[in-house]
Amino acid sequence: MQVSRSILIYVSCLLLLMPLQAYSQASERLPFLEPADTFHNTRFWTCAIAGTAIYTGFSIALYETWYKEYELTRFHTFNDWGEWRNMDKMGHLFTAAMESRLSFGGALWTGMDRRKAMWTGAAVGTLLQSTIEVMDGFSEKWGFSWGDVAFNTLGTGIFISQELLWQEQRISMKVSNTRPNYSTQAITSVEGNAISSPQQRATELFGDGFFETFLKDYNGMTIWASFNIDAFLPQQRGLPQWLNIAVGYGANGLYGGFGNGWTDEGGNLFNLSPANFPRYNQFYLSLDIDLSRIPTQNRFLKSLLNAIHWIKIPAPTLEWDTRGGMKGHWLYW
Repeated sequence: MQVSRSILIYVSCLLLLMPLQAYSQASERLPFLEPADTFHNTRFWTCAIAGTAIYTGFSIALYETWYKEYELTRFHTFNDWGEWRNMDKMGHLFTAAMESRLSFGGALWTGMDRRKAMWTGAAVGTLLQSTIEVMDGFSEKWGFSWGDVAFNTLGTGIFISQELLWQEQRISMKVSNTRPNYSTQAITSVEGNAISSPQQRATELFGDGFFETFLKDYNGMTIWASFNIDAFLPQQRGLPQWLNIAVGYGANGLYGGFGNGWTDEGGNLFNLSPANFPRYNQFYLSLDIDLSRIPTQNRFLKSLLNAIHWIKIPAPTLEWDTRGGMKGHWLYW
């Protein structure tokens, strides 16, 4: 569940920043969120100290929450390509892109030169993701994954390439998650002496609360690349500046990393039939809204919309899956 840890860092950073943003926007005499015209030493050290504190705190929290209960080993690698139908890889891409973009905004706020701010944002995004990979490398439960590193790099590259090409982010990486209705059909263990169900297995893997399943449940998660239509048009076409079209990647039928077999706490082995519970990928085409482009003069609202622009907006959607099925959704999230 490496994507869960990555997204948790990003979301937690936003939650820590929002109270400060709200306070600053309460007074028109404190244009706190406006980027400085020139390099601002106090702002720079504020960002540096706050960033270091956040990084240190979450590194410790990650170790205590995810790694402490597992034995530490010598640094080792792990080939997890294909695990979870590569939903974790898409999560790494999403998180690296968004961490870089968030850090870039912080660097601009200090008055840093735009090119330097770009490389600063990319460096911070890389550092956050690399910390997880190094911790994985020393954990018996996981291992250092070159596949994860590749998708972390791709995510950072998406941010950098847009800045170099257009000096704006025309393509936003987004996420949504609607938990599917899991079957309550009784499944008997291979030994024949225990009973489980797909729903019970999903709860054991992904939890059952909204926030937990939003972070963990790959069967409901979709990673999106959302393209701003107006930014790509050669001239004004009368379309809203905030209107996007998005393509998404998802998966379903996942009750394990590489297959749908598992052993419960009692040592009982369960296997779900591939015929009845196939593992497959889903591809989506949908409308979307770029919240960061909605025109508003309210500084607090503008700050809020920028902070949550990574969430895909529910909209009419076409879905195609690798089983060959095609269907439409009046509203999909």
